[in-house]
Amino acid sequence: MTQAIAYLAFDGTCADAMRFYEKALGGRLEVLMSGADSPMAEQMPKEFANRILHARLVLPGGGMLYAGDAPAHVPYEGIKGVSIAVDYDSVAQAQTVFAALAAGGQVTMPMQPAFWAKTWGMCIDRFGTPWVVNGELIPF
Repeated sequence: MTQAIAYLAFDGTCADAMRFYEKALGGRLEVLMSGADSPMAEQMPKEFANRILHARLVLPGGGMLYAGDAPAHVPYEGIKGVSIAVDYDSVAQAQTVFAALAAGGQVTMPMQPAFWAKTWGMCIDRFGTPWVVNGELIPF
């Protein structure tokens, strides 16, 4: 089965972001590998030693979120043109996650009813990742 998995890029903040997402989303961080921890540590330039090469967060229900720090020599322009959408079975769950993700970030669309969900909202978290949070999807 093919599954689309978001792979987020950061500029040296991947470890902090993924630990934040682990708590905010109720997931389990399975992999957080720095250059120094990789099987290729001996060949890594020293500026890559503390950067995250690969992170994997397993979400409740089996979804996943991948991430890594951009290579130190590559200009980092942030996350553009995409949002990470998460759906929750209850309005309460959605509101809790939304509040956690929005803390220290920017709410771009407050939680409110929509034709596809009893509640939804948009925010950009403190690491620059855009999110869409849906609570209690409505069939249409």
